[in-house]
Amino acid sequence: MQKTLRALFITFALVAGGSAHAACTTCGQVTDVREVKVEGEGSGLGAVAGGVAGGLLGNQIGRGSGKTVATVAGVAGGAYAGHQVEKKVKEKTEYQVTVRMDSGEVRHVKYGEKPAFLSGDRVKLEKGALTRIAH
Repeated sequence: MQKTLRALFITFALVAGGSAHAACTTCGQVTDVREVKVEGEGSGLGAVAGGVAGGLLGNQIGRGSGKTVATVAGVAGGAYAGHQVEKKVKEKTEYQVTVRMDSGEVRHVKYGEKPAFLSGDRVKLEKGALTRIAH
């Protein structure tokens, strides 16, 4: 009886245009691949270096209290500039692949290098990575 039911299920699935295989729970279709800029984080070293350089430059300007004001302004401006430069240097590009899983769920997978996937590709998600599968 069990063999008859299985044969009946397979026949029904094939006649209905389906597959006799169970649904793939980790499969889906790529809907988007986009480049994302990730802002770098400052560690404080850029601010310190910029502050020192700005203070040294500010100290070269003026005399008396003007020299003090120029030094303080140089430290503040240099620290800010150094922090911004450090963040820009540490900026990186990531690639985000959006996949609509067969279950309807939407997943995002990030890559450090440009992936070879295109919108419309059938993929399988395993251990956080995508692999292309045949249609």
